[in-house]
Amino acid sequence: MVKSMTAYARKEVKVSWGSITIELRSVNHRFLEMSIKLPDEFRALEMPIRERVKAKLHRGKLDVFIRLKVQSGVTGQVNYNQELAEQLAKTLHDIDKLIYNAAPVNAVDVLSWPGILDSQTIDQSTLNEALFPLLESVLEELFESKKREGSALALMITRRSDEMRDIIKTVRNEMPELLQIQRQRLEEKLQVLKADMDLNRLEQEMVYITHKADIAEEIDRLETHLNEVHRTMESDEVVGRRLDFLMQELNREANTLGSKSLSALTTQASVDMKVLIEQMREQIQNIE
Repeated sequence: MVKSMTAYARKEVKVSWGSITIELRSVNHRFLEMSIKLPDEFRALEMPIRERVKAKLHRGKLDVFIRLKVQSGVTGQVNYNQELAEQLAKTLHDIDKLIYNAAPVNAVDVLSWPGILDSQTIDQSTLNEALFPLLESVLEELFESKKREGSALALMITRRSDEMRDIIKTVRNEMPELLQIQRQRLEEKLQVLKADMDLNRLEQEMVYITHKADIAEEIDRLETHLNEVHRTMESDEVVGRRLDFLMQELNREANTLGSKSLSALTTQASVDMKVLIEQMREQIQNIE
């Protein structure tokens, strides 16, 4: 199954005390790379979140945004860390003695210090119960988006593979005639040299040249690689790297076909196939 590395998903769950929003953005990358941005309330859950994502995704650069919104009046009061506030106030007072004309610090400045204002108005288990089902749901939505995009990529690759098969079929059908023409040309060029050459050696050289010009082996390998491309895209495994490898092999055979060219037909066939291979390779860079 072909899955794209480019996808987007966003979901929000509303509960009695507020809401949680999870947003996922994925783009192509050689490996799986995650960037997770979440509130302090969920900081201890970063590793479980990573593990659940890794169970679903294998490649791509993924940005995870988790937002928490607690309704005002849920607890009826604002709590703060009094001990930390006292320590901070004392430290600021000591520093004021060292600085000439120090700027005043008010209570609002102290409350904005990380860890002073206690935003843990909802107990951790309640937060977890809302977070993980939402995470599973948004990952499933991302997975479906990757499959839809992957289906479109697979269709483009299949169309270009079919174009390559048509080119290969044309070349295969023309090969007997092309080889015969090549042999006739060699015979005509060597007629004038017969008197000065060993006829047995001459025949051996003609067989060698004809064999070197035979591209049946390259045609067979091209068809085999195209069959493997089709089989790979039907697989349930991660297929991006294997498809990229197959593009390299297809390009190698297309180059060899061009180097053995007997006519404008095979030269053009080699060029056209390399263009199609490059177009497929560009699409495969987005496949997981």
